[in-house]
Amino acid sequence: MQRRGHGWWAYLAPYGLFLILVEVGRRLPEAVAPWMLPVKVALPAAILLYFVLRGDLPELRGYRPGWRVSLDIAFGVFIAALWLGPFLLFDSLPRGAEAFDPNQLGESLRQETLALRLLGFVLITPFVEELFVRSFLIRLVDVVDKGGDFRDVPIARFSWRSFLVTSVWFTFTHVDWEWIVAAPTGVLLNLWLYHRRHIGAPIVAHAAANASIWLVVALGPGDLWVFL
Repeated sequence: MQRRGHGWWAYLAPYGLFLILVEVGRRLPEAVAPWMLPVKVALPAAILLYFVLRGDLPELRGYRPGWRVSLDIAFGVFIAALWLGPFLLFDSLPRGAEAFDPNQLGESLRQETLALRLLGFVLITPFVEELFVRSFLIRLVDVVDKGGDFRDVPIARFSWRSFLVTSVWFTFTHVDWEWIVAAPTGVLLNLWLYHRRHIGAPIVAHAAANASIWLVVALGPGDLWVFL
């Protein structure tokens, strides 16, 4: 199959758009900002689908239902426990001040707001972030200084440089109070990719982790909304 160009846009566009929409939402007037929630779900989903249909994300093929998928889900639940556990066990750990408001679209739309957040948290974020970090960046850093094509690097090929760069990137692209849990999570998701050897595995694990966090927050006390 003939390649199109350098192949970067299939990873940069969804990831960059997602970050831009998050930043735009923070800067909009308080009365308008909540309505960015469906936009933050729909636009990245549309652009991801566009690149999938173009065949620009071939690494997504070949991930089949089976018993190993349950391992990915179980690993994701473990990641969720790792992420939430320290904050639930130690009240002294700092937390962010900016919490998700389930009533931001009005109390009458609370369930719809939570459903939209679930969609974005479980379907959009894992695909956008894992494809960028553990499919694109993890391969790019091994060839960018040689002028090579990242697509020539097999998925899940280990090198210390790519392992360390992506672990650090994943950590520091989260807010500072999350670094204590983001650092081990980034390392473990990399290791899971090397173990499973398909990008679908960390995507599903990431989705399962986010779904678990969403469930705990939605059913738990109000002070947990900061995790969404």
